[in-house]
Amino acid sequence: MEDLPPPLVVEILSRLNDSTDLARCRLASKLLNSLSREVRSVKLFCTLSRYLKSRSPETKAHVTPFKTIFNNLVFEARCLDSISIGVDKSLRDISYDDVDDESDDLYLTDLSFVKQWLPKVSGELRKLSISDFWIQSCWRKSEVLSFISSCCNGLAELEMKNAWLSVDGLNPMSRLTNLRLEFVRLEDEDLNKVNDCFPSLQVLNLVGVGGLKDPKIRLLHLKSCLWTVSNAPLSLTIFAPCLVKFRLKCIKPKSLVLDTPSLYDFHLSVEEANNFRVKEFCHLENLHLESSSLSSLLGTFPSGKSIKKLTVDSLKRFEALETKNFGLEALFDVFPNVRSLSLGPGAWSEAEISFRKAGLKDRNAMKELTEIVAHLVVYDIEATLSFIYSILDKCTILSDMALLLHPKEDSGVASSLISGCTTYCPKVKWKWGMWKEGSKNMWVSVGT
Repeated sequence: MEDLPPPLVVEILSRLNDSTDLARCRLASKLLNSLSREVRSVKLFCTLSRYLKSRSPETKAHVTPFKTIFNNLVFEARCLDSISIGVDKSLRDISYDDVDDESDDLYLTDLSFVKQWLPKVSGELRKLSISDFWIQSCWRKSEVLSFISSCCNGLAELEMKNAWLSVDGLNPMSRLTNLRLEFVRLEDEDLNKVNDCFPSLQVLNLVGVGGLKDPKIRLLHLKSCLWTVSNAPLSLTIFAPCLVKFRLKCIKPKSLVLDTPSLYDFHLSVEEANNFRVKEFCHLENLHLESSSLSSLLGTFPSGKSIKKLTVDSLKRFEALETKNFGLEALFDVFPNVRSLSLGPGAWSEAEISFRKAGLKDRNAMKELTEIVAHLVVYDIEATLSFIYSILDKCTILSDMALLLHPKEDSGVASSLISGCTTYCPKVKWKWGMWKEGSKNMWVSVGT
């Protein structure tokens, strides 16, 4: 190691995933001790093993406090532009009954703790991530956001997880372009403080943020947004003229208002959309829809003439599939220029049931479709094949069709599907695979 150029050694040390290893390197040699101070980032996470050792009567006396290790790393560094501190995901399984209510050794958004180290690095800091220990932070409201805003004028990226955050005294952060709040209780029920104090945001991720009642996102420079919302807010509004990519997951908002004229890629998951209002998406090309009421959602969706790639799935439970279903015709009525269509298992089942009841009517738009990906749930092989054949008859220029079966399907079903489809329409390029909940699709073969 001592024969390597110092800049290369610093680069190697900078790539360590956990700065605990960096602290150990300082003890290995004088060279590493000196060069480790040139590393410009600190990444320190408390593992479950460390946590259990710090609680065990036999080992806790020999465990250096987590905050002490972090403070030492920060104060011995010459210049830091990135800091990530948190608890490992494995600590989520810790029971409240196993924790001393008064403990604060892993309360990382504790203002008195942050005040010890943040002023030292705030001048050069560009990225900050704090992932708190929810059991210790959930009942302690922190004013750490206002302190960060008061001393980190150059911060570009901020991530806060598992904390109860106050917005009192929050100052504008005009250089902040990337904000992620995950599983936090935020004292900003309408998001006014977020809008006013972070006006330059280009990326905003709000995941499981509690404390919202009537949230409205109003950000003129926002380009990408991820927003997962509980069932508490009665209405959701987003005004973002530059937004290009948007992923929204909600439950049953009474009102959903989108003013996002530049949107290109939209993923919407909603159980019910009773009052869904959007201005026409002139630039939207990629759309992913998930809902337990697809028929109603499609009925309120504006004409999607610009959409080329469409993915649809139903969130209905199996026992509810026989209720009102959507047919493929409804998709092409709303989205007449789709070239690529992907149907999730719920959507395929609904569409197949609709086909059994009323057949599949002709739509001119079907003649423009070139690619289909379908996740099948086969209840009746003959009915499924009949549905596939009808699709092939209507989609006259279809060139690629991929069918995925659930691993629980009988092998005989797969053989019948492959044989029937390739025989009925040999000109189509067929692709076969398997799908499973929570896993990536696994492709088995490609045929012609």
